[in-house]
Amino acid sequence: MPIVAHNNLPTFLRLQDDGQQILSLEHAQQQDIRELHIGLLNMMPDAALSATEQQFIKLVGASNQIAQFYIYPFTIPQIARGPKARKHIDEFYFEFEELAEKGLDALIISGANPATPQLDQEPFWEPLTEIVQWAQSNVASILCSCLATHALLKHLHKIDRRPLPCKQWGVYSHNICEPDHPLMRDINTKFDAPHSRYNEISRSQLEQEGLVVLVESPDAGVHLAVSADQFRIVFFQGHPEYDAVSLLKEYKRELLRYLNGQLDAAPAHPENYFSDAAIKITDLYIRQSKSALSAGKALPDFPARELEALVDNTWGDTGKAIINNWLGLVYRLTNLDRKLQYMPEVNPTNPLQLNI
Repeated sequence: MPIVAHNNLPTFLRLQDDGQQILSLEHAQQQDIRELHIGLLNMMPDAALSATEQQFIKLVGASNQIAQFYIYPFTIPQIARGPKARKHIDEFYFEFEELAEKGLDALIISGANPATPQLDQEPFWEPLTEIVQWAQSNVASILCSCLATHALLKHLHKIDRRPLPCKQWGVYSHNICEPDHPLMRDINTKFDAPHSRYNEISRSQLEQEGLVVLVESPDAGVHLAVSADQFRIVFFQGHPEYDAVSLLKEYKRELLRYLNGQLDAAPAHPENYFSDAAIKITDLYIRQSKSALSAGKALPDFPARELEALVDNTWGDTGKAIINNWLGLVYRLTNLDRKLQYMPEVNPTNPLQLNI
Protein backbone atom coordinates (compact mmCIF):
# COMPACT_ATOMS: atom_id res chain seq x y z
CA MET A 1 0.00 0.00 0.00
CA PRO A 2 1.12 3.56 -0.50
CA ILE A 3 3.22 6.00 1.43
CA VAL A 4 1.26 8.91 2.89
CA ALA A 5 2.65 12.38 2.15
CA HIS A 6 1.84 13.77 5.59
CA ASN A 7 4.16 16.76 5.24
CA ASN A 8 5.98 18.62 2.44
CA LEU A 9 9.08 16.40 2.37
CA PRO A 10 10.40 16.71 -1.23
CA THR A 11 11.09 12.97 -1.36
CA PHE A 12 7.35 12.31 -1.52
CA LEU A 13 7.03 14.37 -4.70
CA ARG A 14 10.16 12.84 -6.26
CA LEU A 15 8.88 9.32 -5.66
CA GLN A 16 5.49 10.25 -7.06
CA ASP A 17 7.18 11.64 -10.18
CA ASP A 18 9.03 8.32 -10.50
CA GLY A 19 5.72 6.46 -10.57
CA GLN A 20 5.42 5.35 -6.95
CA GLN A 21 1.97 5.61 -5.40
CA ILE A 22 1.89 8.43 -2.86
CA LEU A 23 -1.30 9.38 -1.04
CA SER A 24 -2.08 12.89 0.11
CA LEU A 25 -2.90 13.18 3.80
CA GLU A 26 -6.46 14.26 2.96
CA HIS A 27 -7.00 11.20 0.74
CA ALA A 28 -5.46 8.85 3.29
CA GLN A 29 -7.73 10.12 6.06
CA GLN A 30 -10.79 9.31 3.97
CA GLN A 31 -9.88 5.62 3.79
CA ASP A 32 -10.55 3.03 6.45
CA ILE A 33 -7.17 1.27 6.14
CA ARG A 34 -4.77 0.28 8.89
CA GLU A 35 -1.85 2.68 9.39
CA LEU A 36 1.73 1.87 10.25
CA HIS A 37 3.88 4.67 11.67
CA ILE A 38 7.60 4.16 11.08
CA GLY A 39 10.47 6.33 12.28
CA LEU A 40 13.50 6.79 10.04
CA LEU A 41 16.58 7.85 11.97
CA ASN A 42 18.81 9.25 9.23
CA MET A 43 22.39 9.64 10.46
CA MET A 44 24.06 9.91 7.06
CA PRO A 45 26.29 12.90 6.25
CA ASP A 46 25.00 15.84 4.26
CA ALA A 47 26.02 14.49 0.84
CA ALA A 48 23.92 11.36 1.31
CA LEU A 49 21.16 12.66 3.61
CA SER A 50 18.37 13.11 1.05
CA ALA A 51 19.38 10.09 -1.02
CA THR A 52 19.30 7.79 2.02
CA GLU A 53 15.95 9.22 3.09
CA GLN A 54 14.53 8.55 -0.38
CA GLN A 55 15.98 5.03 -0.61
CA PHE A 56 14.39 3.83 2.62
CA ILE A 57 11.04 5.50 1.97
CA LYS A 58 11.02 3.93 -1.50
CA LEU A 59 11.72 0.50 0.01
CA VAL A 60 8.86 0.82 2.46
CA GLY A 61 6.54 2.08 -0.26
CA ALA A 62 7.27 -0.97 -2.40
CA SER A 63 5.60 -3.19 0.21
CA ASN A 64 2.34 -4.91 -0.70
CA GLN A 65 1.03 -5.15 2.86
CA ILE A 66 -2.48 -3.90 3.61
CA ALA A 67 -1.54 -0.68 5.37
CA GLN A 68 -0.84 2.98 4.80
CA PHE A 69 2.70 3.94 5.74
CA TYR A 70 3.54 7.14 7.57
CA ILE A 71 7.32 7.66 7.54
CA TYR A 72 8.85 10.14 9.99
CA PRO A 73 12.44 11.09 9.18
CA PHE A 74 14.47 12.49 12.05
CA THR A 75 18.12 12.81 12.92
CA ILE A 76 20.48 13.43 15.82
CA PRO A 77 21.23 17.13 16.47
CA GLN A 78 24.79 16.36 17.57
CA ILE A 79 25.76 15.36 14.01
CA ALA A 80 27.49 18.32 12.34
CA ARG A 81 25.54 19.74 9.39
CA GLY A 82 26.09 22.36 6.74
CA PRO A 83 23.55 25.15 6.05
CA LYS A 84 21.72 23.30 3.24
CA ALA A 85 21.25 20.05 5.19
CA ARG A 86 20.31 21.95 8.33
CA LYS A 87 17.62 23.85 6.41
CA HIS A 88 16.25 20.58 5.02
CA ILE A 89 16.15 19.03 8.49
CA ASP A 90 14.55 22.09 10.08
CA GLU A 91 11.82 22.23 7.43
CA PHE A 92 10.94 18.58 6.90
CA TYR A 93 12.29 16.41 9.73
CA PHE A 94 10.69 15.59 13.07
CA GLU A 95 11.99 15.81 16.62
CA PHE A 96 12.56 12.49 18.37
CA GLU A 97 10.81 13.70 21.52
CA GLU A 98 7.69 14.45 19.49
CA LEU A 99 7.73 11.01 17.87
CA ALA A 100 8.33 9.25 21.18
CA GLU A 101 5.32 11.01 22.67
CA LYS A 102 3.03 10.15 19.75
CA GLY A 103 4.36 6.61 19.35
CA LEU A 104 5.80 4.55 16.47
CA ASP A 105 5.20 1.01 15.26
CA ALA A 106 8.75 0.41 14.01
CA LEU A 107 12.09 2.15 13.64
CA ILE A 108 14.64 2.15 10.80
CA ILE A 109 18.17 3.38 11.56
CA SER A 110 20.50 4.30 8.69
CA GLY A 111 24.26 4.06 8.59
CA ALA A 112 26.53 6.99 9.41
CA ASN A 113 29.97 8.35 8.59
CA PRO A 114 32.14 7.85 11.70
CA ALA A 115 34.95 10.28 12.41
CA THR A 116 36.76 8.23 15.09
CA PRO A 117 37.89 4.58 15.35
CA GLN A 118 35.74 4.04 18.44
CA LEU A 119 31.99 4.24 17.89
CA ASP A 120 31.31 5.12 21.51
CA GLN A 121 33.37 8.29 21.01
CA GLU A 122 31.17 9.55 18.17
CA PRO A 123 28.93 12.60 18.76
CA PHE A 124 25.90 10.50 17.85
CA TRP A 125 26.65 7.70 20.34
CA GLU A 126 24.83 8.84 23.47
CA PRO A 127 21.66 10.10 21.75
CA LEU A 128 21.60 6.97 19.58
CA THR A 129 21.73 4.67 22.60
CA GLU A 130 18.94 6.65 24.26
CA ILE A 131 16.77 6.30 21.15
CA VAL A 132 17.47 2.56 20.99
CA GLN A 133 16.65 2.14 24.66
CA TRP A 134 13.30 3.83 24.09
CA ALA A 135 12.60 1.81 20.93
CA GLN A 136 13.27 -1.53 22.59
CA SER A 137 10.20 -1.03 24.77
CA ASN A 138 8.02 0.99 22.42
CA VAL A 139 8.21 -0.35 18.85
CA ALA A 140 7.56 -3.77 17.35
CA SER A 141 10.96 -3.98 15.63
CA ILE A 142 14.15 -2.02 14.91
CA LEU A 143 15.83 -2.39 11.51
CA CYS A 144 19.46 -1.27 11.19
CA SER A 145 21.71 -0.68 8.19
CA CYS A 146 25.51 -1.00 8.06
CA LEU A 147 27.11 1.22 10.72
CA ALA A 148 23.89 1.35 12.73
CA THR A 149 24.20 -2.44 12.97
CA HIS A 150 27.76 -2.12 14.27
CA ALA A 151 26.71 0.53 16.77
CA LEU A 152 23.76 -1.42 18.16
CA LEU A 153 25.77 -4.63 18.41
CA LYS A 154 28.41 -2.77 20.41
CA HIS A 155 25.84 -1.08 22.62
CA LEU A 156 23.61 -4.09 23.26
CA HIS A 157 26.06 -7.00 23.05
CA LYS A 158 29.53 -5.46 23.58
CA ILE A 159 30.59 -6.74 20.14
CA ASP A 160 33.41 -4.70 18.63
CA ARG A 161 33.66 -4.52 14.88
CA ARG A 162 36.99 -5.48 13.35
CA PRO A 163 38.86 -3.40 10.77
CA LEU A 164 39.29 -4.95 7.33
CA PRO A 165 42.59 -4.88 5.40
CA CYS A 166 40.93 -2.67 2.78
CA LYS A 167 37.49 -1.29 2.03
CA GLN A 168 34.87 -3.97 1.37
CA TRP A 169 32.65 -2.56 -1.31
CA GLY A 170 30.82 -3.87 -4.31
CA VAL A 171 28.04 -6.32 -5.11
CA TYR A 172 28.35 -9.86 -3.74
CA SER A 173 26.51 -13.14 -4.04
CA HIS A 174 24.78 -14.33 -0.85
CA ASN A 175 23.11 -17.49 0.41
CA ILE A 176 20.23 -17.89 2.84
CA CYS A 177 21.27 -19.70 6.03
CA GLU A 178 17.80 -19.98 7.63
CA PRO A 179 15.26 -20.50 4.82
CA ASP A 180 12.38 -21.13 7.23
CA HIS A 181 12.64 -17.77 8.97
CA PRO A 182 9.64 -15.49 8.20
CA LEU A 183 11.93 -12.74 6.87
CA MET A 184 13.14 -15.21 4.23
CA ARG A 185 9.66 -16.09 2.97
CA ASP A 186 9.59 -16.24 -0.87
CA ILE A 187 13.21 -15.04 -1.09
CA ASN A 188 15.60 -16.59 -3.61
CA THR A 189 18.04 -18.90 -1.83
CA LYS A 190 20.91 -17.13 -3.63
CA PHE A 191 20.93 -13.41 -4.40
CA ASP A 192 23.11 -10.31 -4.73
CA ALA A 193 23.49 -7.51 -2.20
CA PRO A 194 25.80 -4.47 -2.00
CA HIS A 195 28.26 -3.77 0.81
CA SER A 196 30.37 -0.70 1.55
CA ARG A 197 32.42 -0.63 4.75
CA TYR A 198 35.90 -0.67 6.30
CA ASN A 199 34.95 -2.91 9.23
CA GLU A 200 33.01 -6.09 9.83
CA ILE A 201 31.33 -8.21 12.44
CA SER A 202 31.68 -11.93 11.79
CA ARG A 203 29.28 -14.83 12.06
CA SER A 204 31.20 -16.23 15.03
CA GLN A 205 30.93 -12.93 16.92
CA LEU A 206 27.19 -12.84 16.34
CA GLU A 207 26.55 -16.47 17.24
CA GLN A 208 28.54 -16.17 20.45
CA GLU A 209 25.91 -13.67 21.59
CA GLY A 210 23.00 -15.88 20.56
CA LEU A 211 22.15 -13.88 17.44
CA VAL A 212 20.89 -15.67 14.33
CA VAL A 213 22.56 -15.24 10.93
CA LEU A 214 20.00 -15.34 8.11
CA VAL A 215 22.07 -14.37 5.04
CA GLU A 216 25.81 -14.63 4.41
CA SER A 217 28.27 -14.20 1.54
CA PRO A 218 31.46 -16.26 1.16
CA ASP A 219 33.22 -13.08 0.02
CA ALA A 220 31.56 -10.28 2.00
CA GLY A 221 30.53 -12.04 5.21
CA VAL A 222 27.24 -11.60 7.04
CA HIS A 223 24.59 -9.54 5.30
CA LEU A 224 21.59 -10.09 7.57
CA ALA A 225 21.12 -11.30 11.14
CA VAL A 226 18.41 -11.02 13.79
CA SER A 227 18.24 -10.81 17.55
CA ALA A 228 17.87 -13.99 19.60
CA ASP A 229 14.08 -13.52 19.71
CA GLN A 230 14.19 -13.79 15.89
CA PHE A 231 12.68 -10.41 15.01
CA ARG A 232 12.81 -7.53 17.49
CA ILE A 233 16.07 -6.21 16.02
CA VAL A 234 17.07 -6.79 12.39
CA PHE A 235 20.74 -6.26 11.57
CA PHE A 236 21.80 -5.53 7.98
CA GLN A 237 25.55 -5.29 7.51
CA GLY A 238 24.98 -4.62 3.81
CA HIS A 239 22.77 -2.09 2.05
CA PRO A 240 19.42 -3.38 0.74
CA GLU A 241 18.34 0.24 0.28
CA TYR A 242 20.98 1.16 -2.30
CA ASP A 243 19.90 2.33 -5.76
CA ALA A 244 21.67 1.16 -8.91
CA VAL A 245 23.90 4.25 -8.86
CA SER A 246 24.63 4.46 -5.11
CA LEU A 247 28.02 2.76 -5.39
CA LEU A 248 28.79 4.85 -8.47
CA LYS A 249 28.14 8.08 -6.57
CA GLU A 250 30.27 6.83 -3.70
CA TYR A 251 33.07 5.94 -6.13
CA LYS A 252 32.86 9.42 -7.66
CA ARG A 253 33.17 11.07 -4.23
CA GLU A 254 36.20 8.92 -3.37
CA LEU A 255 37.82 9.47 -6.75
CA LEU A 256 37.42 13.25 -6.57
CA ARG A 257 38.92 13.22 -3.08
CA TYR A 258 41.95 11.45 -4.55
CA LEU A 259 42.26 13.83 -7.49
CA ASN A 260 41.94 16.81 -5.11
CA GLY A 261 44.81 15.48 -3.00
CA GLN A 262 42.75 14.30 -0.03
CA LEU A 263 43.62 10.62 -0.58
CA ASP A 264 47.02 9.11 -1.35
CA ALA A 265 45.73 6.51 -3.79
CA ALA A 266 42.86 6.18 -6.23
CA PRO A 267 39.96 4.12 -4.87
CA ALA A 268 39.61 0.56 -6.05
CA HIS A 269 36.69 -0.19 -8.32
CA PRO A 270 33.71 -1.60 -6.41
CA GLU A 271 33.85 -5.36 -6.85
CA ASN A 272 31.44 -7.09 -9.25
CA TYR A 273 29.83 -3.76 -10.07
CA PHE A 274 31.68 -2.09 -12.94
CA SER A 275 31.75 -3.86 -16.29
CA ASP A 276 34.95 -3.93 -18.34
CA ALA A 277 33.56 -1.02 -20.37
CA ALA A 278 32.91 0.99 -17.19
CA ILE A 279 36.43 0.30 -15.91
CA LYS A 280 37.89 1.58 -19.19
CA ILE A 281 35.87 4.78 -18.86
CA THR A 282 36.96 5.41 -15.26
CA ASP A 283 40.61 4.66 -16.03
CA LEU A 284 40.51 7.03 -19.00
CA TYR A 285 38.95 9.72 -16.80
CA ILE A 286 41.74 9.34 -14.23
CA ARG A 287 44.40 9.73 -16.93
CA GLN A 288 42.67 12.78 -18.39
CA SER A 289 42.27 14.30 -14.93
CA LYS A 290 45.93 13.82 -14.05
CA SER A 291 46.93 15.36 -17.35
CA ALA A 292 44.68 18.37 -16.73
CA LEU A 293 46.07 18.86 -13.23
CA SER A 294 49.63 18.67 -14.53
CA ALA A 295 48.80 21.38 -17.06
CA GLY A 296 47.21 23.55 -14.39
CA LYS A 297 43.72 23.08 -15.80
CA ALA A 298 40.42 22.25 -14.12
CA LEU A 299 39.29 18.66 -13.78
CA PRO A 300 37.13 17.39 -16.64
CA ASP A 301 33.52 16.50 -15.86
CA PHE A 302 33.07 13.07 -14.32
CA PRO A 303 31.44 10.76 -16.94
CA ALA A 304 28.41 10.02 -14.76
CA ARG A 305 25.88 9.53 -17.57
CA GLU A 306 28.11 7.10 -19.45
CA LEU A 307 28.69 5.06 -16.33
CA GLU A 308 25.07 5.12 -15.17
CA ALA A 309 24.15 3.34 -18.40
CA LEU A 310 26.64 0.57 -17.59
CA VAL A 311 25.72 -0.34 -14.00
CA ASP A 312 22.90 -2.67 -13.00
CA ASN A 313 20.74 -3.15 -9.93
CA THR A 314 20.79 -6.91 -9.24
CA TRP A 315 19.62 -6.72 -5.62
CA GLY A 316 16.62 -4.37 -5.54
CA ASP A 317 13.83 -6.93 -5.87
CA THR A 318 15.27 -9.08 -3.09
CA GLY A 319 15.74 -6.08 -0.82
CA LYS A 320 12.12 -5.06 -1.38
CA ALA A 321 10.92 -8.61 -0.65
CA ILE A 322 12.82 -8.78 2.65
CA ILE A 323 11.53 -5.38 3.75
CA ASN A 324 8.05 -6.47 2.70
CA ASN A 325 8.34 -9.51 4.97
CA TRP A 326 9.61 -7.30 7.80
CA LEU A 327 6.69 -4.89 7.44
CA GLY A 328 4.29 -7.81 7.39
CA LEU A 329 5.68 -9.00 10.71
CA VAL A 330 5.48 -5.49 12.14
CA TYR A 331 1.87 -5.25 10.98
CA ARG A 332 0.96 -8.51 12.67
CA LEU A 333 2.93 -7.87 15.82
CA THR A 334 1.21 -4.55 16.36
CA ASN A 335 -1.97 -6.64 16.69
CA LEU A 336 -0.32 -8.75 19.39
CA ASP A 337 -2.48 -7.49 22.24
CA ARG A 338 -5.63 -8.55 20.43
CA LYS A 339 -4.16 -11.95 19.55
CA LEU A 340 -3.05 -12.62 23.10
CA GLN A 341 -6.64 -12.28 24.32
CA TYR A 342 -7.32 -15.55 22.53
CA MET A 343 -3.84 -17.11 22.89
CA PRO A 344 -2.73 -16.47 26.50
CA GLU A 345 -0.18 -19.27 26.31
CA VAL A 346 1.82 -17.44 23.64
CA ASN A 347 5.09 -15.81 24.66
CA PRO A 348 4.77 -12.19 23.47
CA THR A 349 8.56 -11.81 23.32
CA ASN A 350 8.74 -14.41 20.53
CA PRO A 351 6.62 -13.34 17.55
CA LEU A 352 7.43 -16.55 15.69
CA GLN A 353 5.10 -18.39 18.06
CA LEU A 354 2.26 -16.46 16.49
CA ASN A 355 2.98 -18.17 13.16
CA ILE A 356 3.52 -14.83 11.46
